[in-house]
Amino acid sequence: MLSPGELLKHLDGRPALVRYLRMACYLFCSLILLSNVWTISGWNESRGVYDDICYLRQAHLFQRFGVGGLDTDIARDDDHYLASKLKEIGFSDWNDAARAPCHSLTEATQKRVMTPPPGTGFSLALFPAGFQVIPLYLLANFTIFGFAVFGVSRARGLALLTLAAFFGYTAIYLMINPTKASYSMAPTMVVCALAGLFTARLFVDEGRRRLLMVAAVGVLLGLSASFRIANVVLSAGYFLFFGLSFLIWRTRETFVSGLALGLSFLVGLLPVFAANLVNSGNPLVSAYGGQDTAPRSLDPAVLLAYLRDTQFPLIVIACVGTALLWRFAGHGGVRKLALLVAGNLALNLAFFATHPVFTQYYVIPILMLSLWTLLFAAVLSRGPAQGFIAHEADGPRPSEMLSRISH
Repeated sequence: MLSPGELLKHLDGRPALVRYLRMACYLFCSLILLSNVWTISGWNESRGVYDDICYLRQAHLFQRFGVGGLDTDIARDDDHYLASKLKEIGFSDWNDAARAPCHSLTEATQKRVMTPPPGTGFSLALFPAGFQVIPLYLLANFTIFGFAVFGVSRARGLALLTLAAFFGYTAIYLMINPTKASYSMAPTMVVCALAGLFTARLFVDEGRRRLLMVAAVGVLLGLSASFRIANVVLSAGYFLFFGLSFLIWRTRETFVSGLALGLSFLVGLLPVFAANLVNSGNPLVSAYGGQDTAPRSLDPAVLLAYLRDTQFPLIVIACVGTALLWRFAGHGGVRKLALLVAGNLALNLAFFATHPVFTQYYVIPILMLSLWTLLFAAVLSRGPAQGFIAHEADGPRPSEMLSRISH
């Protein structure tokens, strides 16, 4: 009777079987994608969600005024686009500018402007008016499908192939629910996948184009805030890791890496700064208010809502996956990656756990960023251990890892 480990080794020794299983994974990913395409093709842009109208209005402004579309002053609704959209969904005060949803009056400029950042509207503006949401989601779905296929193609051995396939199926499935809950989630999911890939390469391929990878990750993290302002928290763990690395080791490499991350992050934030400057008169002040800017507090109702939601199993998977990456990492670089992911998860989960509002997608970005990073770290790691299935003796112990970090 073969043990589970012996069975895996036996199956891994049959490349034809692994190849057939990989082809089956591609097929199943394709079937989920086709199901998503079928579902998305029947969507209606006027589904009665206020945020949807605001994203579409931002897209409309970009299509009318180009870069000038950053100015979301409601006085610019001279063609009655916003009013007609609100009337279309049955909004009672559709003709009252002071009652328009997701718009607020800024003190400095005395303009009533939109609260969301400009990235989602810009993404929608790439497609023709009246047919914007469907192609945006189709493009995002095909992109995530591409990342899933890449993960499966790089998985070596049955264990990693199973891991890559399971996550690929989950990632594509999530592109419908809860991603459909907000138009901002479609581009966010793509950015999280790409940032996860670059983050994994940064630590798996240490020394190879390191500063370029750091800069790419920084730009993506900054750019993510253009789609959802709360995405700025996705960078918290990165700054914690690179900041502590410099404070502990005080080397030129840690200083330059942290500086590159910070500067590139600011470059990614430029669209947000520009929109804030135009609409609120200060690049560091957004138009958000109310519950979105309420003080942090622990609300049992919010915590219970997360425990009952689909996000909770994903939280558990991300935490367990991070622990496994640390436990079975093949070298010190991957263990450092596990520390970064763990810190980022902790900071982001703490932020949203103390936020007074719950939604079914708030922690999805940090979970997808973490899970994509873990997956790519596992499948891109070199050597026979292959990350997750390495034996403890194959990788450095904590004391050895700390010694490696210092160099």
